[in-house]
Amino acid sequence: MRMTTLTTRLLAVVLTGLALTSATAHAGGPPDPLDSVMWDEMREQFFGDASYTFDGAVKVSVPKVLENQAQVPVTVDARALGKVKKLVVFSDLNPVQHTLTMTPFEAAPFISFRLKVEQATPVRAAALTEDGVWHVGGVFLDAAGGGCSSPAMARNKPDWALTVGNTKGRAWRQADGMSRFRMSIKHPMDTGLTQDNIPAFYIEQVLVRGASGKVLAKVEMREPVSEDPTITMMVRLPVGDRAIRVDSRDIDGNQFSARIKAGWTESRLNLPQAVAE
Repeated sequence: MRMTTLTTRLLAVVLTGLALTSATAHAGGPPDPLDSVMWDEMREQFFGDASYTFDGAVKVSVPKVLENQAQVPVTVDARALGKVKKLVVFSDLNPVQHTLTMTPFEAAPFISFRLKVEQATPVRAAALTEDGVWHVGGVFLDAAGGGCSSPAMARNKPDWALTVGNTKGRAWRQADGMSRFRMSIKHPMDTGLTQDNIPAFYIEQVLVRGASGKVLAKVEMREPVSEDPTITMMVRLPVGDRAIRVDSRDIDGNQFSARIKAGWTESRLNLPQAVAE
């Protein structure tokens, strides 16, 4: 009987150890500080087998109180990491989790924009550094929801299509040599999730260029970005450049270009990309 009891206990210990090992392997890394039920899926979707770490150097800021779930201000700042190859923003519990991806060629790993949320959710940003490691930061956003399934305000205006792609912006030189650049593009950014069955229709790519045409930053957007996207970033504008060019494209193939004059005054322009300036 003693031998049987000892054997049973040893077996229980072994099985417990195997269970813990299996759970650790499934988690694939450190535990999620936001304790999200979707974390394992998010990790696999955005990082695959790549290394990652939760890092306070990647700061995600959202308001404590929301007034509009279709226009939630979000700021992501990963400048403390230094050189970043890519910046990905996603929300665990949104119907479309991937919000946007920024490639900061000649820009800081910093972006501010507005987000639609369907319910309370973790909002995260992951910065890929040159050593191949993803640095993940995030915050829990407490929201009533409904933002992703709400129709665009532009749909209430019969002439909304006449202003699609109109772009305005402004830039400010800073003491550190960077330029703070803010732009807004008119677009309904339809999610395809509204009750009136309007299909998805959104801007999928924005290229920010210097006067010479060199790409300073690329932003790839998805449905959760709010209507009339307003984006702020920090770009390294060459000395002497007197304009920033914005080229955008939506999923229907419409292309828009805008030249934001340096100096730094607001300008507006809406031209097909093929038209020479």
